[in-house]
Amino acid sequence: MPPSPRRLATVPLLAPLLVAGLLLSGCSSAVEVAIPPEADHEACVAASERWPDEVKGQSGGETDPSDPAVATWGEPPIVARCGMPPLGPTEDECVVVDGIDWVAEDLDDGTRLTTFGRDPAIEVIVPQEHDPAPLILPAFSDAATQLPRTDYACS
Repeated sequence: MPPSPRRLATVPLLAPLLVAGLLLSGCSSAVEVAIPPEADHEACVAASERWPDEVKGQSGGETDPSDPAVATWGEPPIVARCGMPPLGPTEDECVVVDGIDWVAEDLDDGTRLTTFGRDPAIEVIVPQEHDPAPLILPAFSDAATQLPRTDYACS
């Protein structure tokens, strides 16, 4: 089927997320996402069964393509993707929530939170409108515990 000639409206976080392929279709509520390289990893299958029903009072949405390893909540969408490459050593801010280590990376209009010391990793992108971003992390603790640990941890 040829692509629709609909005009596309971009989601906040455009610059950093273009790489991730996040665009919101103007006539559809589905958020276009790039499927992570390890989305079919057995840990991501288990994690995706534990995505929260709501994040910060926001209900879940649809993604295009639809894949259990990716999920969205709210408008502008909070986006979670399981199957991302694990992070190596970093000097970025690292926080521990419910025993899960997360690295926080400031973006132009939001925050990217990535599990640290887990392989594969979960990435959560939080638009500025939903700040403070680290306060949403407890919603993802159950999913993140499904990911195997590596030797890295917040220090």
